[in-house]
Amino acid sequence: MKRSTMMWAAALALGLGSAAQAQDGGMGAQQAPEWALTIHGGAGVIERDKLSPEKDAEIRAALNRALAAGSKVLAEGGAAMDAITATITVLEDDPNFNAGRGAVFTWDGANEMDAAIMDGQTLDAGAVTGVTRTKNPVLLARKVLEDSEFVFLSREGADQFSRENGLEQVDPGYFATPERRRQLDQLKAAEAAGKTMSQLDIDHKYGTVGAVALDQAGHVAAATSTGGLTGKRWGRIGDAPVIGAGTYADDRSCAISATGAGEYFIRLGVAHEICARLRFAAIDKAAEEQAALPLGPDGAPPRVVTPDEVSLSDGEVQDIVAGVIDELGDLGGTGGVIYVTPWGNQGWSFNTPGMYRGKAAADNEPMVAIYGDEE
Repeated sequence: MKRSTMMWAAALALGLGSAAQAQDGGMGAQQAPEWALTIHGGAGVIERDKLSPEKDAEIRAALNRALAAGSKVLAEGGAAMDAITATITVLEDDPNFNAGRGAVFTWDGANEMDAAIMDGQTLDAGAVTGVTRTKNPVLLARKVLEDSEFVFLSREGADQFSRENGLEQVDPGYFATPERRRQLDQLKAAEAAGKTMSQLDIDHKYGTVGAVALDQAGHVAAATSTGGLTGKRWGRIGDAPVIGAGTYADDRSCAISATGAGEYFIRLGVAHEICARLRFAAIDKAAEEQAALPLGPDGAPPRVVTPDEVSLSDGEVQDIVAGVIDELGDLGGTGGVIYVTPWGNQGWSFNTPGMYRGKAAADNEPMVAIYGDEE
């Protein structure tokens, strides 16, 4: 653990943080599941007439494999950080997703990938952008978190850090697929003809993969990985690797991973905004419970209700998350997020027709979904 975060972790243990550590303490507390995992594989114009039955089955199978990998870690008592890493590497290795193998091409015909990871227990974070040879970019982001004094590395420097730290390297051709090349050719042909095409016109979705988890110790973590936008130029960076925009985790509130029109997620700071609103909602709820306590003969309350003694209901959490996505839409942004809280709430919110997604928990069967009309 980095020296700068040891004091933070100690503060949480003393009662300034993790809501999950006091599930039985407050009048509004609810029993959290032993563990929970939520994942996504991108959001966009994902409709039944745009996916063949074979592709639909492939996507669902891949989401189930990713859920199984992360669930195994959590069910065996592993850490949320390990669970999300295991989950994301499965998705990065599957060419159906725009992350790792199967990443989209830049305008210049390269595959450049971004990733981020954050530990809600310590607020440690690691992120990389524009990496070209690391087989699993999420592992590089985690290496930045664990073995450097920095949070965010880019391009040649990130590639060098990866090599020097012994992460698996591959030839850049490993990431390329014929379908991604076809999409770039389609985009360039349209531009040459004077037509304007967006990522949704090309791929029907924003390609990003993400995972958020709650472990049995009550800690949350988040990770996101992406190849960015087809035909991106000038070193464009989206929200996925930006801590607070596309990825954020805090034991006092939630873990978030986003997918969508990155520029809008950056402008709103979507991931951090959701976590902050949930944290403040818990503070407000503690104040309400404090006010409801009868005063003793001396005019003083029998005890002080702190935010880590209360929990938010599924409906309260979903309303807050959906409210931020509504604001994203008001700006003109599209996409969605997945979430998990230390109180055990988990789910998603998106303003697109579909989103590749799934969830699992100790007390529920795993489920995956693709279209907007699925639960």
